[in-house]
Amino acid sequence: MKKAAAEKPARKTAPAKKAVTKKTVQAKKAAKKAAPAKTAEKSAEKVAVKPPAQESPAALVRRARRINRELAEVYPYAHPELDFENPFELLVATVLSAQTTDLRVNQTTPALFARYPTPEDLAAANPEEVEEILRPCGFFRAKTKSVIGLSKALAEDFGGEVPGRLEDLVKLPGVGRKTAFVVLGNAFGRPGITVDTHFQRLVRRWQWTDETDPDKIEAAVGALFPKTEWTDLSHHVVWHGRRICHARKPACGACPIAPLCPAYGEGETDPEKARKLLKYEKGGFPGQRLKPPQAYLDAGGKPAPPLGAA
Repeated sequence: MKKAAAEKPARKTAPAKKAVTKKTVQAKKAAKKAAPAKTAEKSAEKVAVKPPAQESPAALVRRARRINRELAEVYPYAHPELDFENPFELLVATVLSAQTTDLRVNQTTPALFARYPTPEDLAAANPEEVEEILRPCGFFRAKTKSVIGLSKALAEDFGGEVPGRLEDLVKLPGVGRKTAFVVLGNAFGRPGITVDTHFQRLVRRWQWTDETDPDKIEAAVGALFPKTEWTDLSHHVVWHGRRICHARKPACGACPIAPLCPAYGEGETDPEKARKLLKYEKGGFPGQRLKPPQAYLDAGGKPAPPLGAA
């Protein structure tokens, strides 16, 4: 009986020891999970004056949408900066804009479309003659192959018309999702996010996403906004990246969304010095367009200058 009595306390205390051990393990795991968050916050402080402190998904949506609203006020005329009269011209111009400026493309395409106005014309063109026209755009041999190839596909598979569906556009030579969304959004009025180099840089700089793959960036940013805003959002971000939030030296001191930017301080913060960093390509206002639509002309019929231009 004494042995049995002695054994009972041992059985009672054993579970208590296990319970304490389990709590300790849980506490250690919780501490490990919290550690990376502190490290990330600490590293962000090196470049950000007001980093988002453990921003919730809801707070991120609010901040992202406010940035877009602010940019819409700064760039109320934001639009595709490539000159085009129809979907075919926009498609070709967008393919040609890779690794060069929209201004350079706008200086090149008039001669191209004057000689080859339709997909059928360009499909039957002499490659050497097209190469000579496209030489100023750079990578002219590869671009010649792409525009002739997509023209043949349009003529043979789509009756000479540019398709208005993403799945059809991306089958064309030289056409990826970025190019397809430019065409869908600006020629067909179908919403799409254009993930070019400017867009990728800025959305990561604003901590909307840390993804690096364009398709994943498109999905992550698309989830923050209503679909109806995707096309204009793309214009706002790209315009801001070209004019103020540059890759190497952003003009932080002249940035209208500085209070909302976790990367404020990466660039020049002095207002006077920052204003000197603002970039507006010459050759047509607003932006780079040589043939701005009537809506962007002033009362005298001249192109209206963009905000901040001298």
